[in-house]
Amino acid sequence: MCDNGQNAVAVSLSRRLGQAVRPRVLVVMGVSGCGKSTVAQLMAARMGWSVIEGDDLHPPANIARMSNGIPLTDADRAPWLDRIAAEILAWREQGQCGIVTCSSLRRAYRERISNGHADVCFVYLKGSKEDIAPRLRQRTGHFMPVGMLDSQFATLEEPDMHHEMVMTLDVNAPQAHLAEQACLHLDRLPD
Repeated sequence: MCDNGQNAVAVSLSRRLGQAVRPRVLVVMGVSGCGKSTVAQLMAARMGWSVIEGDDLHPPANIARMSNGIPLTDADRAPWLDRIAAEILAWREQGQCGIVTCSSLRRAYRERISNGHADVCFVYLKGSKEDIAPRLRQRTGHFMPVGMLDSQFATLEEPDMHHEMVMTLDVNAPQAHLAEQACLHLDRLPD
C-alpha cells in the first residue's frame, strides 16, 4: 500500500473507465522517455500480470529508422500496431490479463490495438517536453534519440477523457508511486 502521507499523484480516470468493470488488459502509453517500461513492470509485479515491451515488437526496419532520427509514418507503424493488437487478442481469448507498453500516440492507433474492447484500458503517462527531455538525455541503451521527442509530441493526440478508456498519470511523481496509485484505482473497479 502507498503511504497516504505522500503527495497525491494526479490520477485522472476517464468517465468510461469510472463506469467500467476492471480491465483485463492495460496499455501503458505516452511519448518516449515517459517511463512506460518501468511503470508497466512495477504494475505487472504488483498485479501478477504478464507484461510485454511493445518496442520488442517493432520490425527491424522501424528500429533502424528511429535510431537514425527518422520519424515513423503511419504505414511504418501499422505492422507494429497489428502485432500489439494480436498479443492483446491472444490474452483476451485465453482469459488472461496482461500489460503492454506502446506509445499509442494517436487515437486511431489506440482504436486499432484495443479493437473497441471495453476491457482494454490505456494508462497515459502524461508529461511536458520539459519533464521528459532530461530523462531521454540520461537514458542509455535505447534506440530512440532525444531529437525524436519533438516528433513524438507533434504526433501525440492526448486521450479523450469522455470517450476513451484511460487513466492519466502525472510523470512528475515517482514511478513506484504512479504504479501503486494506478493499481489502487484499478482495484476499486468492480470485477
